[in-house]
Amino acid sequence: MNNDNLKPPKKGEVRNPKGKPKGTRNRATIVREWLDTVCEFTNPITDKIEKKTLADQITIALIGKARNGDVQAYKELMDSGFGKIKDTVEHDVNIKKTVIKWGNSEIEI
Repeated sequence: MNNDNLKPPKKGEVRNPKGKPKGTRNRATIVREWLDTVCEFTNPITDKIEKKTLADQITIALIGKARNGDVQAYKELMDSGFGKIKDTVEHDVNIKKTVIKWGNSEIEI
């Protein structure tokens, strides 16, 4: 193990001079490009051949699953379309303290 890697670099010091090449696409960019790809497919809702993006096709498939009773698919669609439901917790901040005397000492409960 090289302990030099555990120390912060000095001002102006470059530890990885070659680094990641410029123009390298990250995973999110690649996924977005694939989801934007337009293909012909048979829409299961309308039974017509349509040209849609892959993202549209996946969404339509999810709608189809929700229509057939898939609760998780329905939840994903609702969360995507309307935002996730926030859980709220109510609590009472009026807490009363009880002091018990035991011999020469007191205990707070």
